Amino acid sequence: MSPTPEPVPTVEEPVYAAGPEGDIDRLADEKGWAVDEMYASASEFVQDICESLPVSAVDGASRPQWLAESGQLDGSGVDVLKAGIPKLCPKWTKTLKEAASGDYERWFGDGTYVVSSKPPSAEQLAEDEDTVTIPPGTYRAKGAMEDCYWERTSESGEIVDNSFATSARSITVTIRPSDGQFTSERCAVWKPVG
Repeated sequence: MSPTPEPVPTVEEPVYAAGPEGDIDRLADEKGWAVDEMYASASEFVQDICESLPVSAVDGASRPQWLAESGQLDGSGVDVLKAGIPKLCPKWTKTLKEAASGDYERWFGDGTYVVSSKPPSAEQLAEDEDTVTIPPGTYRAKGAMEDCYWERTSESGEIVDNSFATSARSITVTIRPSDGQFTSERCAVWKPVG
């Protein structure tokens, strides 16, 4: 009696949904793009970003700033989003391009910022991972603000200019290149003017 041959295992090809979601998932598999394990597929990741972008301009960040600085573009994220956003939510294509290029408007909420036209270096971040910079320029905070306090200080920490507004609707501040830090407490989001 001759031995029975072993069955050859069959490899099942993935089944992709019809439409843009399936196209995105197929492309991601072909290119080897991985997404965060919290998502079942590349198209699910893109859909989550599409739903998040309309409400993401909070906590002192513009939409491209949120997209770039929240880690969504890390690893294969940028490739998946470049392939998926034009198909699933094309109105956010410009936002993605700005975020991916790094050329976007930055907004600033409460906190203390080092005044610098350059982002913090790896060395500065190693010393203090919370180092956040603000470029010199003119900024405006708008909205109902109560007990808003801001100050500009020298590099040695001496107050150069400051103000406390018990009730304000709009405040404009010009941060000079010679300033060391800018601090804001209980103010609205500071956005560049002009």
